[in-house]
Parts: sequence; C-alpha cells; structure tokens
Amino acid sequence: MKNKSDIRVMLKEAGILFAITLIAKDRIRIQQEKAIQEACAAVFKEAASFEKMEYEPEDVLTQELSAMGVKLGSVYWALGNDGSRLGVVVESITTEGYGGNIVLYLGVTNDRVLNDISILEISETPGLGMLAGDVLVPQFHQKNVDSFAYTKAGAAADNEIDAIAGATITTKAVTNGVNGGLKAAYALMEGGASHE
Repeated sequence: MKNKSDIRVMLKEAGILFAITLIAKDRIRIQQEKAIQEACAAVFKEAASFEKMEYEPEDVLTQELSAMGVKLGSVYWALGNDGSRLGVVVESITTEGYGGNIVLYLGVTNDRVLNDISILEISETPGLGMLAGDVLVPQFHQKNVDSFAYTKAGAAADNEIDAIAGATITTKAVTNGVNGGLKAAYALMEGGASHE
C-alpha cells in the first residue's frame, strides 16, 4: 500500500496534467473560433461582424442534403456596421470528399448572390484535390444561381464549374457542399429570416 506522500505526489501530478489539458483545450478552442471568424470574413467582406444563429433545418431539407452527402454546420448572420442583416454565412460539410469531409463556408447576400466560398478543412490528394482552393473557389465568386453543376468540358454558363482534372470526386463534393449551403441559405431567406 502506498503511503500518504506517494498519494499526494500522484494527486499533484494529476492536477498539473489536468491544468495543462484545460489550457491546451482553451487554446485550441480560441484558434478554432479565430479560423471560423476568418472564414466568415473571407466570404462576406462587407460585413462588420457575424452573429451565430440557432437554425434547425426542416426535415425535408435535411433529407435532401443527406442525399447529396452534405450536412449543415453553424449558420451566422452577416451584419453591417449599423447592425442590419446583409445576408448569411453557412457552414456546409460535404462527407463525400476523396480524403474525407470537406468543410466549406459560404457567404450569401439577401439578394441571393453567392459572395464567395472558403474551404476551412480539406484533406484531399496533394496536387489534385488539394488544388480545390486555387481552382474551384474562385469559380463560385459573385454568382447568382440556384445551384451549380460541374463540367469537364469547360464552363459555358454561370452555374457551371470547371472540374479539377484528375479530381472529379473532390470537384463533385465541393459542388454538392456549395449547393447544400445555398439550399439552406435560400430556405432561411424564403422563411423571411433574412431581414428584421
């Protein structure tokens, strides 16, 4: 049986480990929050701030998104300097990337214009799917369409996205993620939630 001093030492060491864990978790949380704010700012440059909202999509929308391999994450109001709602930022998680989940943020104005998208997390094939940020993201800039389709023959319309050569799975996943985010944004706006 251990004596009291051994128990004190173990408790002290356990307390130190617990404190280190708490500090590390807090730093990770702060870094994650910073990355989210940066992603929001990247897709909605006109906004002065972002306010997280409680949003539970209708079952029908959730089922449609699930069929596309998409889940919704957080949703934020994009606010102007005067506090007015300029639109929404939607976190869209596509579960069908080649290397796993791809987390996207979309900024959609009240006028249904997709400002931009930002890829927060991606782990696709280097030199192929990992080019999504450089190749795909710019193609979604300032588009006012209901949904997107990818093509291997060269985009001929606003709703078409040129696929990354050799990374069709990644292209499809990102396109579905954007389409899912747009569906959620439009559902919010049609429900009258985009204006006070």
